[in-house]
Amino acid sequence: MAKATARHILLNNEKLARKLKKELIKKDITFEKAAKKFSKCPSGKRGGSLGTFAKGEMVKEFDNVIFSKDGQLNKIIGPINTQFGFHLIEIQAKY
Repeated sequence: MAKATARHILLNNEKLARKLKKELIKKDITFEKAAKKFSKCPSGKRGGSLGTFAKGEMVKEFDNVIFSKDGQLNKIIGPINTQFGFHLIEIQAKY
């Protein structure tokens, strides 16, 4: 079964997600600091780390991004809209 390691930042607002993505890409803030400061998910305390998980363990929209052939490692992906809010995702590894 396919597995991945990723981290994310969960936000309530798409506009903020887009702004934060630009800051992350420009390296104005690190992913860890942004997750700790802005993420609405408990994983924010761990720098957004979701650890390693298998396909099917996350919501469909999240899985579609993580396990797609286009899902590049170490790139900021998103915002991805799910029932929880808007996610900025970084795939760290795929197995």
